[in-house]
Amino acid sequence: MPPIKMYTTAVCPYCVRAKQLLKARGVEAIEEIRIDTDPGQREHMMDITGQRTVPQIFIGNTHVGGCDDLIALDRQGGLLPLLQLPG
Repeated sequence: MPPIKMYTTAVCPYCVRAKQLLKARGVEAIEEIRIDTDPGQREHMMDITGQRTVPQIFIGNTHVGGCDDLIALDRQGGLLPLLQLPG
């Protein structure tokens, strides 16, 4: 399974929902990068994604997007194959 990285904040219901979906699909480890406690990480997230909102989710090198994007990917059947890619 490729590494999962998620840019988050402490109080973010969408972050919680995204983590719940990933765990329901078998993800055991999510690297959380808190942009509310590290302004440099917020800038980095905005540079690499072009987005200002959290969560911003990466599966391996693939930028999935936010929570709604993750849910849509799962509904289209694209999440599980992405999670099966070699790490």
